Amino acid sequence: METLTTDGITISVETYYQLEHSRPLDQKHVFAYRITIENQSTGTVQLLRRHWFIVDSNGLRREIEGEGVVGLQPVLLPTESHQYSSWCPLMTEIGKMYGTFLMEKEDGTSFHARIPEFKLIAPHKMN
Repeated sequence: METLTTDGITISVETYYQLEHSRPLDQKHVFAYRITIENQSTGTVQLLRRHWFIVDSNGLRREIEGEGVVGLQPVLLPTESHQYSSWCPLMTEIGKMYGTFLMEKEDGTSFHARIPEFKLIAPHKMN
């Protein structure tokens, strides 16, 4: 698990290779990931946007940006957390992701909570 804290917002990531959805002979490797966002600050925050960078071992780099996460813009009171799962297809067996969540505080100011870089590696490549 990878974890990073920015301005009291802790983001943790767990990854899973999805063999049942992957087709290695067709260069399709599917990875799932679970994100946990914990508000360890003293104020309420809302996640407004996501901004992802996805890189595979061929050097292909994709950038994805959009509102919320899986259709939600969760509001987190102090000590609350939000967890969601999503997935990412790659053409290679190894890659990585990283990015930011745009968070807004109660007073209307915003900041970027960094998502820790995490590796996407098919299990048979780890030996």
